[in-house]
Parts: sequence; C-alpha cells; structure tokens
Amino acid sequence: MLQSQKIGTVKARGSVFLSMLSLLALSLAPGIAIIFYIYSKDKYDREPFENLFISFLLGVVCTVPAALIQRNLQPQLDHLVSPFSITYYFIWAFILVAFSEEGSKFLVLRLYSYRQKAFNEPFDGIVYSVMVSMGFATLENVLYVFHHGFATGILRMFLSVPAHACFGVLMGYHTGLAKFDPEKSALHLWKGLLLAVFFHGSFDFFLFLQNNPNVTRYVSESLLVVGALISYWIAIRLSLRSIRQHQALSNRYLKTPEIYFSFEI
Repeated sequence: MLQSQKIGTVKARGSVFLSMLSLLALSLAPGIAIIFYIYSKDKYDREPFENLFISFLLGVVCTVPAALIQRNLQPQLDHLVSPFSITYYFIWAFILVAFSEEGSKFLVLRLYSYRQKAFNEPFDGIVYSVMVSMGFATLENVLYVFHHGFATGILRMFLSVPAHACFGVLMGYHTGLAKFDPEKSALHLWKGLLLAVFFHGSFDFFLFLQNNPNVTRYVSESLLVVGALISYWIAIRLSLRSIRQHQALSNRYLKTPEIYFSFEI
C-alpha cells in the first residue's frame, strides 16, 4: 500500500515537472525563433555573441523599471481619470504600458547597444533592438504563461511576442539611421521610440477597450480585436520593409561608408 502511494506521488511529481517544462518551452520558443530569424537576416557583418547576449539580458532587466512605473502610476490614473472613460484607456495603453515598456527598452538600446564598436552598419540597429525586445518579451511571456496556462502561451506565441519584435524592428530601424546620420541622430532616435510607442499603444488600446462597458455597449469586442489586429498587421508590414531596406542600406554602407541615408519609413 505504501509502495503504491510512493509510486503515485513520484508519478504526480513527474507529471507536474513535465508540465512545467512544457510551459517553459512554450514560453521561450517564440522569442528564440525570432532571435534566430533576425540573426539570419544580418548577412554582412554579424554581431559578437557577447553583445547580443548582454542586450538580451538587459532587455530582461528593463522589465523591472517598466513594471515599477506601471505599478506606481496605475493608482494615480485610477484616482484622476474615470475608468469608464476612453481617456482612461488611452493613457493606460499609450503612456503607462507602451511608453514605459518601449522607453525602458530604448534606454538599454541607447546606453549599451548603440555604443558598441561592433555596431558598424545600419542593420545592427534592428539586431540589437530586437535582442533587447526579445529579452523583455521572453520574461513577460514566461510570467504570463505560467500564470494563465497553455492556451495563453499559444495565443501569445502568435501575437504578443511577435508584436514586441515588430516594435523593436521599428525602433531599431531608426536607431540604425541615427548611428550613421549624426546630423539627424536625435530626430531618428525620437522617431524610432515614438513609432514603437504608437504601435504598441494602438495594439493594447483596442484590447483594453474591451473592459470598458461604455464602449462595448456600442462596439462589439470582436470589432475591437479586429482594430488591434489591423494595428499589428501594419506594424508587421512596416517591420518587414524596414528589414529589407536596412539589409540593402548595410550592403551599400559597408562598400561605400560615405553614403548618405535616404531611406525613410
């Protein structure tokens, strides 16, 4: 009797362990896949592994300031703005979430990755930005999947994690321009940050509005999801175009460094 109980306990623990491993694999897979995809697109002068790894780890770390900002400002928002107003969800999506998260990634990108000697071609802006974004998104994904389960992991695999990558590409595209166009570097950097914030905020804004009964009374939740997906689709299209343009620009720049940047999103 005791022996069978012990066997049952071991099997139960083994099942829990395998379940946790499955959730962990599901959490990590999309970020790793995107990293390898972006790395494969860096055709001309690939970055040192150390720089990429540190950028990824710093992306993980920058979840902390973003979380602190959201945690400390959310009560202020609740106090100052009615949670039944559209303004509440606009501030929540674009400032509390999008600006805090993309701003944290931007600081890591600007203060570490941007300063590396290996950052020597325009496409490197995309590579480093995506590394930072995937560090952030991977930790976020692990927390969400372990808390909400397998179905959430599947959904985030195709939406949230790739969305973070798209925001990273848009920011990185302009960071790459800034690095090699010093006269307009501030403009490029701000444009990259604001584009990432805009598309991140737009994506979240439509999803958050599903919690507002004053909105769902007139607009169906399905239509709000469509709005988020349209924003996501546009970000994907711009990201793919940015990758192609920076590949071409890096090729030209490495051959003729005196090139003047003429590509714009």
